[in-house]
Amino acid sequence: MTSDLSRAADDLDWRRAAACANLPQHSVFARVPSDAEPVLRACNQCPIRTECEVVVDPAHTFFDGVSGGRLWRNGREVKRPPASASGQAER
Repeated sequence: MTSDLSRAADDLDWRRAAACANLPQHSVFARVPSDAEPVLRACNQCPIRTECEVVVDPAHTFFDGVSGGRLWRNGREVKRPPASASGQAER
């Protein structure tokens, strides 16, 4: 039994290294870009960004939230407007 528990803890170790580890879960599992923005910014410096997307496998798990530096809804990437386009829209 102990080996199963230690194996489960080892499986979660990669998440402790994530740049989003201390961010609110509502941001990590956001469905809209504005709510996910803090996590998406953190992904830019995340040491496990690629591993995160591989493990979560958003396209096959119909994931909602941020994984691998991208926002997903129902396993599909939510396209965000380019930063320059949103700045022009605010003018």
